[in-house]
Amino acid sequence: MTLVSKVTQVARKMAGRSGPRLLSVKDAWRLTPNMIRVVFAGPELAGFPEGREGGNCKLMIPDINEAKESFAARLQNGPTPVRRTYTVRQFVAETQELTIDFVAHGDEGPASRWATQAKPGDFLGFAGPSAPKVTQFIADWYLVAADPSAIPVAAVALEAMPRDAKGVAIFEVTSPGDRQDIKIPAGIDVHWLIQPDPHQPSTAQEDLIRSLDWPQGRVQTCIAGESGVIRSLRGFLANEKHIPREDTYISGYWKIGLVEDDHQKAKRDGNA
Repeated sequence: MTLVSKVTQVARKMAGRSGPRLLSVKDAWRLTPNMIRVVFAGPELAGFPEGREGGNCKLMIPDINEAKESFAARLQNGPTPVRRTYTVRQFVAETQELTIDFVAHGDEGPASRWATQAKPGDFLGFAGPSAPKVTQFIADWYLVAADPSAIPVAAVALEAMPRDAKGVAIFEVTSPGDRQDIKIPAGIDVHWLIQPDPHQPSTAQEDLIRSLDWPQGRVQTCIAGESGVIRSLRGFLANEKHIPREDTYISGYWKIGLVEDDHQKAKRDGNA
């Protein structure tokens, strides 16, 4: 039995466990000019928990040209591969297929570089997933906002809402071609904002949110993206609109000028 086979055998037995899975690519393609969709499949997904769309996961990225058995050994024994945080877009238990969307920004980061070149048979490590970010939809009105990094979590929330839900969804993307086909309730007013350079600070989302006619009744949010934008919006929702914390999902997923490791440290230190 090869080392890869041993990892697969362990994965089949360890549903819900903390150890990493070694996932294989079934297919990968450009969903939009700046988003790559990767579908993973195989026995390593046996026991994967259902209903985790929108939950976080950790992806462990192999080195360039690293052999699968060498990478499998590192997953089990170290040294730990580069880890990045992503969102479960979809899992289909019947076919054991897991979908994750990657923002395509060339070779700027290891995950983007891996996804840009991904093809059937490629592999990476996977840990998680967490519970979904929004699990109950009990509001009179919903506010959803996302930049490209958070489109998966926003899309999952919109697709899980009651079909008679009302509210506003705001997506800030790099180009008009980055609009996605999402199953959004008819009562959600959708805005696509174009920000050609995501590395430059933008107030477009906040400006639009502040301009909205705020409704009466209970409001729930699903908002995520660049930490500077999130910090300002968090203050607006808490201090000006007085939305209770339990009705607010709002999270910084990245910060201009920082790689993920530094951003996560800044969040732990309360600086993001």
